[in-house]
Amino acid sequence: MVDRRKKLPAQFYRLASGREPVRDWFLALPVEDRRIVGKDMQKVEYGWPLGMPVCRPLSNGLWEVRSNLTGGRIARVLFAISGGQMVLLHAFIKKSQKTPADDLALARRRKQEIGG
Repeated sequence: MVDRRKKLPAQFYRLASGREPVRDWFLALPVEDRRIVGKDMQKVEYGWPLGMPVCRPLSNGLWEVRSNLTGGRIARVLFAISGGQMVLLHAFIKKSQKTPADDLALARRRKQEIGG
């Protein structure tokens, strides 16, 4: 029998204002790219723990979901695990081989805010 329960449900990080930056980023993507990122997020939710090529640990409890978008573009969704949930902290389109320090710093600050 196949287990259809989420092992690590996703939750969007929420600013004090109530805005959810990763949700906003996701909804601004073209439909096909949203489908790709959504499927990759589901793979993590249902298949946790999951490794490459979909998911990779970064450092200090940060992880990334790796998505190959249309047009050869690459997206990353950075998350931490808190309270048995995958908290989606930051997302961006990669423009270089290395994850930009500013993107990592933002995800780390948000992780600290949630107590991770």
